[in-house]
Amino acid sequence: MTALAHNAKTYLVGGAVRDALLGLPPGDRDFVVVGASVQQMLDAGYRQVGRDFPVFLHPDTGEEHALARTERKSGRGYTGFVVHADPSVTLDDDLRRRDFTINAIARGEDGTLVDPFGGARDLEARVLRHVGDAFVEDPLRVLRAARFMARFAPLGFTVAPETLVLMRQIAASGELAELVPERVWQELAKALRAASPGAFLRTLHEADALRAVLPEVEALYGVPQRAEYHPEVDTGLHCELVCDMAARLAPGDDLVGYAALCHDLGKALTPADVLPRHLMHEMRGVAPAIAMSQRLKVPNEHRELAVIASREHLNVHRIAELKPATVHELIARCDGFRKPARIDQLATVCEADARGRTGLSERDYPQAEALRRLHASAMAVRGDAIAATGVTGPAFGEALRKARIAAIAAAKSANGDL
Repeated sequence: MTALAHNAKTYLVGGAVRDALLGLPPGDRDFVVVGASVQQMLDAGYRQVGRDFPVFLHPDTGEEHALARTERKSGRGYTGFVVHADPSVTLDDDLRRRDFTINAIARGEDGTLVDPFGGARDLEARVLRHVGDAFVEDPLRVLRAARFMARFAPLGFTVAPETLVLMRQIAASGELAELVPERVWQELAKALRAASPGAFLRTLHEADALRAVLPEVEALYGVPQRAEYHPEVDTGLHCELVCDMAARLAPGDDLVGYAALCHDLGKALTPADVLPRHLMHEMRGVAPAIAMSQRLKVPNEHRELAVIASREHLNVHRIAELKPATVHELIARCDGFRKPARIDQLATVCEADARGRTGLSERDYPQAEALRRLHASAMAVRGDAIAATGVTGPAFGEALRKARIAAIAAAKSANGDL
């Protein structure tokens, strides 16, 4: 490796600087190089990997180094940009194209902060604020704002009012429809892995953007529920609380988080004349859960658990009332004998539903442990022991079913209250 030209300077930028100032654990480090050309980077031993703009991997550390660049809007959507990168682009030029002030801070090799847009001040004030009016040129930034709120809302962050105005402007433009489903899912999945996915939903709702990307969820807002069961009343707020509780019970698990997001979609389809009751909402929710999953092209296991959570969550809530044979049928419908992890995941989603209610976050939810215990009892039944008796064919399946039901019955009896 040879050194870069003497006039080239390297700066740590973006999330690494932001998170260090917030006192958060360090993640990936990204660098911007000012005053160098593509050829100079290659001559210095860097390996070019950027397809749309000049990005290089450091020959020793493998960390990403991008040439300072500017971007100019050239079409609709989040891909319609012309990128310009050459040694004349300054650090301020590069930082100006970034989305939020808290991401537009650089740190020089000597440790000096370069902060032309007041990002450090906004970090102290816990404000998510756009860098400039070019913010509206990229519709993806609406989702990024919501996703950052999913991560930072627990730290007290809010969206600057003027940034929210621009987010609404983007939503009104119709450009959110230009976002490809895979990119929407990528941002949603990151939000579901964060500490407060509810803030993602709330931010998009407040920006009038949720109906464009998650219309099935937007439809929940304003739908009332019975206050004796749901002190928060509004179903959209309940969805936020459930997603936050799922993140608390299963940190970083977007599979559980997605099922939690989808569990009550059927409440948006409840006939107005029966509100605030929601009879059969669990079955009505299956179709929108499938539709949303197909549109976003979510992984199959996410779609399947979302459907299971919608269909079965009331059954889990009343598991103490279910007969052993009914519990067995529930487990079988979930494919819980072939895929046992599903039952644990379902139990977690149902607990998130029960505790994702105003004032009830610390309530006990013994049904989750009951479902896990009854499932474990049924799983303990050994098929080879039945086969050893000489039973084969359809008779074997029926004998296995009866043995599992008997094991569930014994576990219920042993627990006393189930």
